Amino acid sequence: QVQLVESGGGLVQPGGSLRLSCAASGNIKSSNTMGWYRQAPGKQRELVADISSGGQTNYEDSVKGRFTISRDNAKNTVYLQMNSLKPEDTAVYYCNYKFLVGLSWYAYWGQGTQVTVSS
Repeated sequence: QVQLVESGGGLVQPGGSLRLSCAASGNIKSSNTMGWYRQAPGKQRELVADISSGGQTNYEDSVKGRFTISRDNAKNTVYLQMNSLKPEDTAVYYCNYKFLVGLSWYAYWGQGTQVTVSS
């Protein structure tokens, strides 16, 4: 089992910044991918960004150049620095931890943290 604890959401004005953190604990695999997904009301959950334990990153197109994902492997923690926030970034952001066993992915989710971008 893996537990994920998120922090850092809140209300911010357009153009502002927020930093999300997610700490993983439990049975952590040395090779894994951690990332952030978001779900806005009435929409499907979508990948925002993820990063492998080797440092390879992947971003959703709309956040490229504005968001930066990073991780501290010693702390099993992933961060999402969000700059130049827009109202359309408003959503519940979920931390995700996943690892591959053979051809199957196993995933865990955080409880979600609300990000609201509004003036």
